Amino acid sequence: MARFDSLAAWLNWQEQFHPRTIDLGLNRVAEVYRQLELDKVKTPTIIVAGTNGKGSCIAFLEAIYLAGGYKVGAYTSPHILHYNERIRVNAQPASDEQICLAFAGIDQMRSNTSLSYFEFGTLAALSIFAEAQVDVRLLEVGLGGRLDAVNIVDPDLALLTTIAIDHVDWLGNTLEAIGREKAGIFRTGVPAVIGETSPPHSVLQTIAEKQAELKQIGRDFNYQRHDGSWDWYEAGCQLRNLPEPAFKGEHQYRNASAVLMAATALQSILPVSENAIRHGLQFAELQGRYQLIAGENNVLLDVGHNPQAVQNLSDYLQEMFVGVRIHAVFAMMKDKDVAGVLNIMKDRVSVWYLAPLKNPRAASEDFMQNLFRKLDIENVRCGFPDFLSAFDAVRNNVKNGDLILIFGSFFLVSEYLSISKMR
Repeated sequence: MARFDSLAAWLNWQEQFHPRTIDLGLNRVAEVYRQLELDKVKTPTIIVAGTNGKGSCIAFLEAIYLAGGYKVGAYTSPHILHYNERIRVNAQPASDEQICLAFAGIDQMRSNTSLSYFEFGTLAALSIFAEAQVDVRLLEVGLGGRLDAVNIVDPDLALLTTIAIDHVDWLGNTLEAIGREKAGIFRTGVPAVIGETSPPHSVLQTIAEKQAELKQIGRDFNYQRHDGSWDWYEAGCQLRNLPEPAFKGEHQYRNASAVLMAATALQSILPVSENAIRHGLQFAELQGRYQLIAGENNVLLDVGHNPQAVQNLSDYLQEMFVGVRIHAVFAMMKDKDVAGVLNIMKDRVSVWYLAPLKNPRAASEDFMQNLFRKLDIENVRCGFPDFLSAFDAVRNNVKNGDLILIFGSFFLVSEYLSISKMR
């Protein structure tokens, strides 16, 4: 008999069950994976790691392979509105029933082995993909790479997007240390696609040690933009006059280029046509990444929460919203580089609205106010009891043509989307 009969009950229990919220290491989850016999049938698998750009790359790959006629399983995190978003088959979130059945099977098989919230989710995704008999699995690393639960699977290709300082408590406080952790997804003889022109030396060193097949942007493949289109090329292939990527910003051309390298490297086992590639680039979907919601005043959503991601956001604003007055609804987690983010955005934002989040990891209003003062950032409005109050204050103060920017946290974007769906 299953321990619980609802997804909410399962998730609440998982949040309390394991003694550590984040518990990197593969021994426990790999043992349960073996018990579940999920590796009996070999399914082509791509693992994606990196500080930023993972979700975009998964979305591009998902759209390309769907357009190519494949049955695609995609596992991503975190979710924005519903847990089910993390596990998708053919772009459709798994149902509560499917996830609960997977959790029950994992719970029964794990015996006395304790699993974290993320480990339960990873095994559930792999179980659901096996049950659905997907043709390809796209797995996004949750944290790091080497010791992340996703790394129990041996991929047919591993893609590393970018490396930046983030999650220092778990991955280290230098780019070299973080790079070595993320490079743990690479395998001997397997293509290792790098979407960064100057990755830390530790990444290239790990690839050499493992004798993986390096494919690096700027060295093995590259792109060139034109007005309204772009070209992609590597030694044996060229794709010309491609449609602009569905997601905006210069960095998305780098992400899309890495994805095209991945698709090209796997043509022998997952052949896709140029038409499928073009369709996937143009029609990929992803919530919360430069998501523009048109209205009397446009609302731009972005989940970027570290300096590298927010620098990309700043560049995008400078390119696309020249001379536009920006009102930012803002919140961040206290374990992030809040000062680094604010330094990047302080000259872009005209008025700041501090939105409280119901999350123990969120930076407090006092912390935020002190930081704004230290950085000499003015026009900061605070004292709101909840996100909705902060957002209503913005709407009462904007003028025609102003932009409302909501950024700094997945949780903040989730709050907005939850409210907008109810209205």
